Amino acid sequence: MNPDQPATAEWSARVIAFYLPQFHPIPENDQWWGKGFTEWTAVARTKPLFRGHVQPKLPGELGFYDLRVPEVREQQATLAAEHGVEGFCYWHYWLGSGKRILERPFDEVLSSGKPNLPFCLGWANHDWKGNIMGAGRRCLMEQTYPGTKDQDAHFGFLLQAFQDPRYIRVDEKPLLYIYRPEEIPDAARYLQRWRDQACAAGLKGLFIVGPEHPSVDTMALGLDALHVSRHREISHRLDRKLRPLFRHAPLARRAFNLFRKYRLRRFPYAQAVRFMHKESYAPHEYPNITCNWDTTPRYGREAVIFTGATPELFGGLVREAVEKVKHRPREHRLIFLNSWNEWAEGNYIEPDAEFGRGRLEALRDALLVGPKCGTE
Repeated sequence: MNPDQPATAEWSARVIAFYLPQFHPIPENDQWWGKGFTEWTAVARTKPLFRGHVQPKLPGELGFYDLRVPEVREQQATLAAEHGVEGFCYWHYWLGSGKRILERPFDEVLSSGKPNLPFCLGWANHDWKGNIMGAGRRCLMEQTYPGTKDQDAHFGFLLQAFQDPRYIRVDEKPLLYIYRPEEIPDAARYLQRWRDQACAAGLKGLFIVGPEHPSVDTMALGLDALHVSRHREISHRLDRKLRPLFRHAPLARRAFNLFRKYRLRRFPYAQAVRFMHKESYAPHEYPNITCNWDTTPRYGREAVIFTGATPELFGGLVREAVEKVKHRPREHRLIFLNSWNEWAEGNYIEPDAEFGRGRLEALRDALLVGPKCGTE
């Protein structure tokens, strides 16, 4: 523990950090990208696209780690707990017919009981695509929903996690995040089946969260709450501002489309943070905090890039999120951090070569309870 921080530090919100398990070799990646490929391969080979572009993003004190190593997972958990992260939301891949991928890190966390950090699962129910720079976005494995037999098998796995004493709960219900609930066939019935099975297993039910969708009423799909994340919308906002300038003639529209295709989509983080929070959140909505965004390792010149993303600006974003939820009961004072270690998207909070622990310290300082912080 940090000797300058009390072991019983009280945090003003419940921060749950999305956690990517793609930092160890697997047979599928060996086949698709070459022997020994991990997320670090794409991260380390990235080149800057303009003057001042900080690429490659290089890790700090944890180094180019391998998530098969228990000591690495312990170090991550210690850093998280010391800086105000309540727990990790491990991305979980169940592609249908029992097919899983990148499962080893979480399986070892579950079976070993270590690290002793709270966790929940996020079902990343999407096609597995080749989003690696220069490789296009081809589908490598399809997400499928074969039927109730596979659904029940999936729940059987999830139940092992739900019953772990470390599992994160809201209103005594295990929290399950679903990345694309709108793609689940007859989602409301699908999720109700899982709720019924959870109750039959002696749980209080499930607390199911999914992302806010711009064109789908995701609450109608059977969710309990929404995660409101807006960092992906920044580039669309610029397009909407520019489009009227090009609307009066076919040649102008073609010029706009070419401009949009080939320009670098780079935006000052100082401006981006102004759009990341809603003015107010409904009781079933939870804010998101993103410390940076740079998808160059995945998309090359088609990336979205934030510039000037300092720990100080991130700290301000965190404080704003705390203000949005501070009047709620503590159980519902949830904030999602996107993310702990998405290095190929530039949205990681782990120590790096540029700022060290700067972003973690900004998070900690914004979350430590002060004399006027909210009520239980």
